[in-house]
Amino acid sequence: MSISGDYEPSTWEWVRQQVAEYEGSSGERGNTLRDTGMPIIVMTTVGRKTGKVRKVPLMRVEHNGEYAIIASKGGAPKNPAWVANLLAQPKVMIQDGPEPFDAVVRLVEGAERAEWWERSVAAYPPYAEYQAKTDREIPVFIASRVS
Repeated sequence: MSISGDYEPSTWEWVRQQVAEYEGSSGERGNTLRDTGMPIIVMTTVGRKTGKVRKVPLMRVEHNGEYAIIASKGGAPKNPAWVANLLAQPKVMIQDGPEPFDAVVRLVEGAERAEWWERSVAAYPPYAEYQAKTDREIPVFIASRVS
């Protein structure tokens, strides 16, 4: 199921640079959010309109081999564009260390969302601030490894 196709880097320079450094070093460099020391993963998706391969660094929130994918966009009023990609095509790749792996994401709600949200805020406290500054409920997806 590995994702392949034409890669279109982010329009955000820091995202392009971090993804390149992370992937180019097999996860040894570029593996934290800027100067915070907090670990990240890289998620690879396919654009629902363009079919282009997209990559985004996200905070590492892992529990029992699954990963929370938090669509915070810093508390902006709208979801990140990749949310629509995940809803249209839930097959992704996750890189947490040297080797990426295939995964499938699902949007979680209710008690399951609350549990993952708590884990996510514990891993990256600014998520709570992001939720407070937006009227939208920040989507939480769970990425599960495909065997």
